[in-house]
Amino acid sequence: MTEPTPVPDAAGGGSRTATVPPEPIVPAPAAKQASNGHRQNGAPRTEATSEPGANTHVNGTPAAVPTAVTRADARSGDDVEAGIVALWRSYGQSREQSQRDRLVLHYAPLVKYVAGRVGTGLPAHVDVADLIQSGIFGLVDAIEKFEPERGLKFETYAMQRIRGAILDDLRSQDWVPRSVRSRARDVERALERLGAKLQRTPTDRELAAELKIGLAELRELYGQLQLTSVVALDELIAPNKGGSSLAESLPDDAAEDPVASLVDQDSRRQLADAIAQLAERDRVVVTLYYFENLTLAEIGKVLGVTESRVCQLHTRAVLRLRTKLNEQSEA
Repeated sequence: MTEPTPVPDAAGGGSRTATVPPEPIVPAPAAKQASNGHRQNGAPRTEATSEPGANTHVNGTPAAVPTAVTRADARSGDDVEAGIVALWRSYGQSREQSQRDRLVLHYAPLVKYVAGRVGTGLPAHVDVADLIQSGIFGLVDAIEKFEPERGLKFETYAMQRIRGAILDDLRSQDWVPRSVRSRARDVERALERLGAKLQRTPTDRELAAELKIGLAELRELYGQLQLTSVVALDELIAPNKGGSSLAESLPDDAAEDPVASLVDQDSRRQLADAIAQLAERDRVVVTLYYFENLTLAEIGKVLGVTESRVCQLHTRAVLRLRTKLNEQSEA
């Protein structure tokens, strides 16, 4: 193996190591001496042949030995830009779908960026993936309608088309008319202005005067704006605290109150114990009157007494039950 050929510097004195071209160098089987064999500036001309990783010295100083690099590794950002320009030129001439798909894949990050910006001001139930899907259609439309010969930047043009496609899809899914949405924004701005001016919550009359409409028209507008307030039932009440969903917090009027059920069961048990401690005739009167739904006259026929006597027995039984229940509650 021979040493690299010293080359005179610009000033004519000294020497520097010759640069090696970036193309891979295939080592020869053996070093060959130059055919002419004469010296130039006191240095023999030889063909530098080195293997990757070999240590070569010039005047006792280690010289850097270049390693073999491929053309793909040496590809720079300018090469990518030049490739995109060539792809645009080719697509403008042929309009092939495969070339359009390559452009879509190259500019796909624009869709994700625009969808993220638009999604920041939307409710939580709107999925960003749906916005990205709508934005892809806008990107494809932008690629098909873009004219590179005008010298405009495609990214600026495409971002507007992507944002427009996302907004159009959102409007198509909205059941509220755009006029109502616009009036809702007007009401919000008027509330902010009056709140900052008055340092308090404005009344309906003040808000109507600010909007230059009548009080009846303002209340009708409130009824229309109620349609714009939508709450997702699967949204968590306190997601940071591991709370339940809103659907689980809604009251069920048909459901039985467990506390009321326990209180009712306990009251029935105490009443049954108190009735069991009454005299036999008093217990019969209470049973026939409250559980069998008989009248006082019918109970008198059953017991063989007058109706007035049954009334006395009923009054005495009620007083005794009340006393026993009070004793149980105080115990």
